[in-house]
Amino acid sequence: MRLSGLAVPLATETSTADLVHATLSDYPVAAIEEVSQDEWQVFFVTSDERHTAAAAVSNLFPAVSVTLTDVADDDWAARSQASLRAIRAGGIVVAPPWDMQPPGAMLQIVIQPSMGFGTGHHATTRLCLSALQNVPLAGCRVIDVGTGSGVLAIAASLLGAADVVGIDDDPDAIQAARENLDLNVSAAVRFTVIDLRSFEGGTFDVVTANLTGGLLMATADRLEALTRPGGRLILSGIMASEADAVLSCFGACTVLGRADEDEWVCVTLERRAT
Repeated sequence: MRLSGLAVPLATETSTADLVHATLSDYPVAAIEEVSQDEWQVFFVTSDERHTAAAAVSNLFPAVSVTLTDVADDDWAARSQASLRAIRAGGIVVAPPWDMQPPGAMLQIVIQPSMGFGTGHHATTRLCLSALQNVPLAGCRVIDVGTGSGVLAIAASLLGAADVVGIDDDPDAIQAARENLDLNVSAAVRFTVIDLRSFEGGTFDVVTANLTGGLLMATADRLEALTRPGGRLILSGIMASEADAVLSCFGACTVLGRADEDEWVCVTLERRAT
């Protein structure tokens, strides 16, 4: 078997690299390998998927040239993931199974990298993990919308939430999330394959949504409806340039806090009583 590769040179400013990463997240990326500080190798299962993503990157970022290659399947996924190490977000450590930290004062979450779902290494995930540690979770109902690897839902459970749900419309994401849940035996989360528009599970004390600015704007009413009056929303995947536009869509909420890392923003909102 040969895989379709996309070489992306990134000898450019950090903000552009982040934008390219955000663009690629809209496509079925199988894995991303950092060949060097200035280049990614992006893997797709089919050449059609590769061509579609390459065209999008080229159209949006003319200064970033891409090269199409065929790559032999010689344990490429393991190689691309082996360099990942544990990261810290506040009092939480997110670690792959091969870099688990010794027991200590910090809460450790084990995440098996797979199929491009979040490992905690992206700024938006770290920002959300930090925000979760700043809201009261003991005894709360929490939902993580677009759960991906399940890291935010697992964190909420380990931080004391009583009832945690993670939803995603991608079956592969939910499969990865369930496998990660098995690696964190103290956590209790119900992961479900469902579109946000079809979900009917009542209201929640805390809603997390690490999506994209566009998706947050498109689903703002639904996210607000999931949040009980007085409840909190933690939103990320927002570029600094679009933060005001995103916040303008959440008219039923008050901004409690904001954190920035590079060009990314995470906001914590409170749903006002009606």
